[in-house]
Amino acid sequence: MKKYKKILIGTAIVIGLLVILPFLIPLQTYLHEAEKIASEKLGASVTINSAHLYLLPSPRVVASGITVGEHHELKVESLVITPTIGSLFSATKIIDLTISRPIVKKAALEIVSALSAKKTESSEAAAVNIRHVKVDELQLVWPDVEFPVINVEVMLTDTNKLQSALIETIDGKLKADVTPEDDGHLIVANAEKWTLPAGLPLLIDKAKVEMHLKDSRLAMPIIDVALYQGKLTGNATLSWQENKGKANWRANGKLKVENLSVKEPTSMVSKSTYLSGHLFGKGNFSASAKEAGQLMDRLRADFRFNVKKGVLHGVDLVKAASLLLKQGQRGGETEFEEFSGLLNVSGRQYHLRELKISSGLLAAAGQIKISPKKELNGAVEVEVKRSVSLAAIPLEVSGTVSNPVVLPSKAALAGAVAGTAVLGPGVGTGLGVKAGGALDKLKGLFGDEK
Repeated sequence: MKKYKKILIGTAIVIGLLVILPFLIPLQTYLHEAEKIASEKLGASVTINSAHLYLLPSPRVVASGITVGEHHELKVESLVITPTIGSLFSATKIIDLTISRPIVKKAALEIVSALSAKKTESSEAAAVNIRHVKVDELQLVWPDVEFPVINVEVMLTDTNKLQSALIETIDGKLKADVTPEDDGHLIVANAEKWTLPAGLPLLIDKAKVEMHLKDSRLAMPIIDVALYQGKLTGNATLSWQENKGKANWRANGKLKVENLSVKEPTSMVSKSTYLSGHLFGKGNFSASAKEAGQLMDRLRADFRFNVKKGVLHGVDLVKAASLLLKQGQRGGETEFEEFSGLLNVSGRQYHLRELKISSGLLAAAGQIKISPKKELNGAVEVEVKRSVSLAAIPLEVSGTVSNPVVLPSKAALAGAVAGTAVLGPGVGTGLGVKAGGALDKLKGLFGDEK
């Protein structure tokens, strides 16, 4: 009995020492050296508020309050380093990492890019093998983008290369699986009832994107998105190179839209002027830039579209075509059977060409430019059917996307007045409008198109 009592007492003492011992080890004295080594490896300043060694339930080091970069480009609430028991006395240490609540700013990409450039292509076994990485509640802080909080689990090879990964938003609406594929990786992303974090906050009903990552190329052969009663499909490719003096990043692809209800998406752009109806269209896009963040500013796209059986809310083209209108048309609506055209995108500049609107009441054609500041500049000819007008009325489009102004051109008004004075109302008015419209077109041939 006394023997067992001694064993129990001895065991209790050992456990007590294992619990108390970590607090007696002065790890704080090693923090400055750890910060110095980490700063040299990362090429950026690193600070660690505190660190503790725990022996139970398994040996591990817990570091808290970690920041990287002069402006805290990366912040980590805690980092837990857990070595496997079997590797403690071997040449290669195998460890697992648990990272809690990291906050990553966009500027941290520069640190990551510089770190990647330092890495060699050696496939030899590393002195430390990171086997498993778990990231809880990762938050990306980007200008004008509200990314969801995500959890990440990563498995690495014995040379610390990516083997597989699982990425999932904490609400479960977006999930991506990464698995090995030949010399690269297959990435399959699925989303359900998810809102885009950048650009228009479009609600994705369901989406699947298949991606193949190999070397410096990401191919997306399958893009399948269901949203607003319609479907968007297509493919895309993203590649990057290290050649100096040339565009390092390139993107291109094709998109097709079928039966997409445009009322809700277009009303996000402007509450006062928007479209309803169902959109059909297809087109292609490309971009090249020295940095990934510049791709949208270098975007080039051509998209042929057709909106069927809808309404142009905020503009009454029939009323705007009245020659008595002098102050510009605001408000009202225009019903149409079809609204078609070609959208050209050049960076942040949009040009709607070959516009055609047709219904039982009117026919209209024209073109409109939208500047990066969302200012409008364009011309539309409107012919109201079954009216006394003998010619299409040329209209000038100005103002902004949220507050457009549409009114007859000055040349059309002047021509109408002159024609009416010479030949009288009716025929004279119509011929005058036609002459005014011809003058507008002639000016367009020699004017500077901005």
